[in-house]
Amino acid sequence: MTVTRATEPPATWGALVLPVGGDLPDLNVWLALVVAEHPDHGAARQYWDDTRPAPAVFGPHVWFCRSTMLGLVRLLSQPKVMGDAALALCDAHAIYRQLRQTSGVGFVPDTEVADAPLDERLALKPGLPARLWTDAWLAATADAAGLRLVSFDADFERLAPARWLRLKP
Repeated sequence: MTVTRATEPPATWGALVLPVGGDLPDLNVWLALVVAEHPDHGAARQYWDDTRPAPAVFGPHVWFCRSTMLGLVRLLSQPKVMGDAALALCDAHAIYRQLRQTSGVGFVPDTEVADAPLDERLALKPGLPARLWTDAWLAATADAAGLRLVSFDADFERLAPARWLRLKP
């Protein structure tokens, strides 16, 4: 498998800001980080404190992608997830914008370069359950961008990202 790394950006990424390393947290990490009442908040906060370097020296080190951004906003506004603390959609989006404005946090743009690792994962994992489709895309995005995937979800063992960290609750 050939993976295009951030140091060799494909032409389709143009002049966008590209990762030069770091982590791509799964949605479950972002949610646990911003919701103090989440059962995994302590572990997510420890990861955040231990991982994020000084941005003035290193630039972004922790990255969002489109699926984690959309998922975070969606979950923060869902009463089934947040109960009475569910936010209006604009307020949930404001939480995302605040995170994106935090030093050391960047955004990985979607790219077709991730299609090849996604196709390979699906071909090598016959019978992959539909519930893992977004996880397969996230793993492919991390691989294509040369980032380490970070998640509480053990299902990523099945998807075998090139680099990943499973956080323990």
